[in-house]
Amino acid sequence: MDDDRDLCAQVAAVMRAAGHICFEFYQGEALRRALRRESFDLLIMDWELPDVSGVELLAWTRANLTPPPPVIMLTGRTGDDDIVRGLDTGADDYVTKPLVPAVLRARVEALLRRRYGAGEEPRVEEFGDHRFDPLTMTVTFRDEPVVLTAKEFGLALVLFRNLNRPLSRAYIMETVWGRNPDIPSRTLDAHVSQIRGRLGLRPENGLRLASVYSFGYRLERLEGVV
Repeated sequence: MDDDRDLCAQVAAVMRAAGHICFEFYQGEALRRALRRESFDLLIMDWELPDVSGVELLAWTRANLTPPPPVIMLTGRTGDDDIVRGLDTGADDYVTKPLVPAVLRARVEALLRRRYGAGEEPRVEEFGDHRFDPLTMTVTFRDEPVVLTAKEFGLALVLFRNLNRPLSRAYIMETVWGRNPDIPSRTLDAHVSQIRGRLGLRPENGLRLASVYSFGYRLERLEGVV
């Protein structure tokens, strides 16, 4: 996000060339509105914006998003006090102007690896009674194997990795089916119905897979349910 449209376009071009899906925003309030309804894996924000400062918007993401996405601050400020202020507010990293594409790519990839484990060997992940093995694409529920298709496995793992976080339909479709998936919207609904039943994602098991009206889905862990 940057009010300098040329710089914003340059950042977006660098990210797209590296294989990432990228969205451009030129004002802080526009990004804030998008963050209320959409899910993003990482934010690159300029410090200086015409309506809301980057640091103010950064503080808002930390206070209102669960979990907040990692943030890289893009700034022309190089003073120690400014950098410390940005990091203390919650920035995960910063890149100074003028932009060096190779540096930005390296910082983004390193931050994504730290946050999401990108590039690491798949490892078994456990979420209460559910155990996922991405290497063999197998899942067990209370030590009993559950038969899932590859897409059902991917969908279930995305939901568990984002437990209690609302995920938009667009985010789920791109994450599980790939960029610009050419499939009917009802395909997602059918897969949700399948994993809800096969994995026991119901209140009696302490979980609820709920639709979020006009947005997407959220897998919730219910407190106090045995």
